[in-house]
Amino acid sequence: MTRTVKHPMSVEGTISSVSRYAILGCGSVGYAVAEELIAENKDVLILDKDESRVESLRDQDLNANQLDIAEPESVEVVADREVVLILSSDIEANKKAVSSIRERGGEQFIVARASDPVTKDELTEMGADVVINPSEVIADSALRSLESGELEYKAKQLKEVLKQASGQLLIVTHNNPSSDSIASAVALQAIAEENGLTATISYNGDIGHHENRAFVNLLGIELTSLTDEKDLVEYDSVALVDHIDSETRFFEPHVNIFIDHLEPEVDIEADFTDIRPNVSSTSTILTKYLQEFDLAPSEIVSTALLYGIRSETVDFKRETTPADLTAAAYLYPFTDHDTLEQVESPSMSPETLDILAEAIQSREVQGSHLVSNAGFIRDRDALGQAAQHLLKLEGITTTAVFGIADDQIYLSARSKDIRMDIGRLLEDTFAEMGEAGGQSTQGDVVIPLGIFTGIETDEENRDTLLQLTEEAVRRKLFSAMGVEGTESSNGG
Repeated sequence: MTRTVKHPMSVEGTISSVSRYAILGCGSVGYAVAEELIAENKDVLILDKDESRVESLRDQDLNANQLDIAEPESVEVVADREVVLILSSDIEANKKAVSSIRERGGEQFIVARASDPVTKDELTEMGADVVINPSEVIADSALRSLESGELEYKAKQLKEVLKQASGQLLIVTHNNPSSDSIASAVALQAIAEENGLTATISYNGDIGHHENRAFVNLLGIELTSLTDEKDLVEYDSVALVDHIDSETRFFEPHVNIFIDHLEPEVDIEADFTDIRPNVSSTSTILTKYLQEFDLAPSEIVSTALLYGIRSETVDFKRETTPADLTAAAYLYPFTDHDTLEQVESPSMSPETLDILAEAIQSREVQGSHLVSNAGFIRDRDALGQAAQHLLKLEGITTTAVFGIADDQIYLSARSKDIRMDIGRLLEDTFAEMGEAGGQSTQGDVVIPLGIFTGIETDEENRDTLLQLTEEAVRRKLFSAMGVEGTESSNGG
């Protein structure tokens, strides 16, 4: 059945601006909807076959008529109504009402009640614009209430732990911190300071990726390096945020707060713990706490959290949950969008440009997978930018760029193939040779040169070393990707 539906939103701007409604079937669900509409001064016509119910509605000064909604004449009665809500508990009658309206050529916006997924599909096929199942609505509402209650309870716990803490609070990100980890720390710092604590953000390793360095520098985020247990002496309390894939035994006797969106591989004892695998970023969790504490985030905190969420979800394209989206929507008005744009599109350094040029020249493609050798490099972080840029080539779904620096082979990979977990693939392929890991869409590898050869990296043997690493890395990668032996092409 082909029809043109005059959707009320396209005529009036929003469905709430429509003035004329019809409710067919006015049981408990229909009556609740009628009350809300009438409270908004809407013109509501009610049809129901139950005489006593209609009389009761009329006693309340409601515009109600006794009529069986399954009968064809009901269509004529509601012909001038812009929105028809068919909410009877008799699903067969609802089907007949929807069919009658559409068969007559009625273009009203129809909301119909179903009882299960099967009848939901049937009503949609018949022409209902929106189909609701009250049991699903109640379940969703109950879950939202539960989540809200749990957050309120957790917020009280966190506030109590912060109140009991005194002096200096050390907030520790994971090693070589990501933007999500840094942003979460920035938000917790703001919450702690609102509760009278002085908080310092610290990390171990390097702030590696070019985007993350731009993120920290442009927002003026102050971070300190934590390299020794002696660094803990001056702090009275320790919080770990987005810290799950780091070594935690160093802090275990001192942990007061632990917040992450991933389940730990080992139990972590802390005075306060909040782990939520049902969201995709720790920044989302901290945003919810800001809302619960009724703290309007500063421009820096909001920009950091929004970038943390967008980065962790690959701009909402990977494993994004409703909680991530609502958190981002809350942060949006407080965010410095000019700075956010600079963070998300950092300028390309000359070294990165050189590496990208070399990677383009030496690329080899098998199927939709591209592997390239950037040769001897000075800035290993530029490999990730090169891999990301190469992912934009037509027909390419996975890229890997590797190079040699400081007696190590560094490799960075990116993928938009939803069937491939590139981080896991790298770990399975190279874990025995060096350090490897990442996430479903990106990953990194560090391999000591010594496992390939005893050749020193002097000028005389550079070509030999490049050839050996080229053969070993390319071969293993293509084999792991399942494209070994396919027809390949390159730009060399």
